[in-house]
Amino acid sequence: MLIPLTRQKFEQLIPLTATGPQYKYCWGKFSDFLRRLLFSVVGAAIALVANNFVGKGLGALTLVVGSAAGFYWLWGPVFWATLKNIESRKYAYSGFWRGRVTDVFVTEELIGQEETVNKRGELVIVENRERRLNLEVGDKLGFSTRLQVPLKRDHQAIVRGQPAEMLLMSYQADLGRVAKTSDIYIPSQNIWVSDYPCLQRDTFVEVSRELRGQNTERQSERKSNSRRPARRKREALDRE
Repeated sequence: MLIPLTRQKFEQLIPLTATGPQYKYCWGKFSDFLRRLLFSVVGAAIALVANNFVGKGLGALTLVVGSAAGFYWLWGPVFWATLKNIESRKYAYSGFWRGRVTDVFVTEELIGQEETVNKRGELVIVENRERRLNLEVGDKLGFSTRLQVPLKRDHQAIVRGQPAEMLLMSYQADLGRVAKTSDIYIPSQNIWVSDYPCLQRDTFVEVSRELRGQNTERQSERKSNSRRPARRKREALDRE
């Protein structure tokens, strides 16, 4: 099932500025924080030195720049998350997609290498590997996609055949060619599968429930309409 969404709804689902989960994602590891902190210290120091060489007219500017650089460790994740959101919001069309889990498995992926020296003084290359979940979803129309993310404990509840939902983005009005997909939501388990959490998740869940309710109403109407001719035919036979 694929239901086109309005631009207004699309922008509600993908916010412009960083949400809490997005900020946490872009905050990164402790090493990422240290890099931002180093940038902040160096930037603030450069601004302080420059302030001693510029005139009074530019003193206020260097103070603003220095303050911004000094707090980069704090606002940096907001900046990078906003850039990611802008990248997603550039697509003109979007649609709510619902299908099923067609495959799910775990692999170990190489995420980096480090060079170190052992006790003998020999150079040793250490491989950093991470267990990742590979989730493939698809529908009856032949559309399918696979998402690979770091493995989490709640991923164990995902099995084949479960309903799966996500947002599809495209440059085409008919969504014939999908340019990007969002986080995958497993409604029966209330589980999100994602690397970067690009969706406003509370809003997406509301849209999901609303569309499921509308689909249930349509199915009920179809069943009632299919029974009416049979009832009329029996009534006609009774009269005869």
